[in-house]
Amino acid sequence: MIDRRQLLGHTTLGLAGLMAGCAMPSPIRLGGPTGSTGTSSGTALPTALLADLHQRSFRFFWETADPATGLAPDRWPTPSFASIAAVGFALTAYPIGVVNGWITRDEARTRTLATLEFFAAAPQGDSKRDDSGYKGLFYHFLGTTKGHRFARAELSTIDTALLIGGVLFAQSWYDSDHPGELRIRTLADQLYAAIDWAWIMPRPPFLSMGWHPESGFIPHDWNIYNEALLLYVLALGSPTHALPAETWDAWTDRFDRQWTDKWGEPHIHFAPLFVHQYSHCWIDFRGIRDRYMAKKGIDYFENSRRAVRAHRAYAIANPGGWTGYGPDIWGLTACDGPGDFTTDIGGRKREFFSYSARGPDDRDDGTLAPTAAAASIAFEPELARRAIETMHSQYGAQIYGKYGFLDSFNPTLTTASAPLKHGSIDPRLGWVDTDYLGIDQGAIVVMMENWRTGLVWSTMQRNPHIRRGLQRAGFTGGWLA
Repeated sequence: MIDRRQLLGHTTLGLAGLMAGCAMPSPIRLGGPTGSTGTSSGTALPTALLADLHQRSFRFFWETADPATGLAPDRWPTPSFASIAAVGFALTAYPIGVVNGWITRDEARTRTLATLEFFAAAPQGDSKRDDSGYKGLFYHFLGTTKGHRFARAELSTIDTALLIGGVLFAQSWYDSDHPGELRIRTLADQLYAAIDWAWIMPRPPFLSMGWHPESGFIPHDWNIYNEALLLYVLALGSPTHALPAETWDAWTDRFDRQWTDKWGEPHIHFAPLFVHQYSHCWIDFRGIRDRYMAKKGIDYFENSRRAVRAHRAYAIANPGGWTGYGPDIWGLTACDGPGDFTTDIGGRKREFFSYSARGPDDRDDGTLAPTAAAASIAFEPELARRAIETMHSQYGAQIYGKYGFLDSFNPTLTTASAPLKHGSIDPRLGWVDTDYLGIDQGAIVVMMENWRTGLVWSTMQRNPHIRRGLQRAGFTGGWLA
């Protein structure tokens, strides 16, 4: 598979037990769920740990994004460029903060408006370093000062889609007559309408993964099942540059190549779990079907549920013999890793990777990412809850800190002399990352709220662009009826 970063070149716990060895952050805002739009039902998260993880993951965006531009870092605390996908998650997180009482609606609106104003005014052009995007799309990574293209980052279709997911959520959530909210809705339409989806389809009927001003279109397309569900819905729903309706069926006609029952029930397989999560952060696929899923007798939500259970089954089987894997510690996805090297552990040669997309039978090097299980909570609440609690109880403050779970850890790698690219090694507990990654924090925040209240799903159900895209793709039934 293509690693998008390589394209650049680069037991219920009480509060006392939860906080052992880990300082509780000062609350952002006291009080219960609030908000006049997308109002939370007030459903409580069932354990102190889940509630704490939700708030800490939200705080990542509120405290690390630039209030003046809305630019959110790709990672923290390592000095980092901004990630446009992380901005999309940040825009989605702010109303979640409102309904949970962590920030006010005024605070969320101010930050959201600043973000959209920045992107609407960001320079668009085909220069190598003086623009933020081109043809309405944006570069995957932006510098944190001017917000222009960082290094040789690609103009990214999928990361633009994740950004626009947040933009359209903001458009539908801020629905009052307040001048700032009227402006948010106008800017959202402006940003979405500007994207020339047809231009970045050099090899019809599929969208290219991206474009570089130095070399043109990336020679890889979104032509198999992956995280591009949201991308194609947006491209089909465009009011200005929509792809032909038949694009969706041309894409899904290829999905049978990935249909498998290995590690569990039949489903469309793609190894890392983020693929089965990201589009579902914004679109409620429960009960709606396109022609492909109608033939299979399930929907894309059920497909993701099966993928989650397959990951757990793989961890139980543990064919690689990695330390720690089991029924309550599982979850492989794209994440940081120790580095790119091979070393001997217990008389066995083990190969490790730095940032990589991991999954069952695919670049599994024993590195677990808590976001894989935590962001699966909307699909399999009980399995995810047990995984979250077990990871925390076994590894505690080593992997859980200011913004919740650090990006990843590897209990197998205890070799102190390993040539690490990231993180550090505890000779007893293994390797652990030292960074939080924006896109992984975002999936946790959003999917925990979708499980808790359905806030993002219900808000996006009334977005006309999302509805139009789904209908043009042939989805019927459920909330679309």
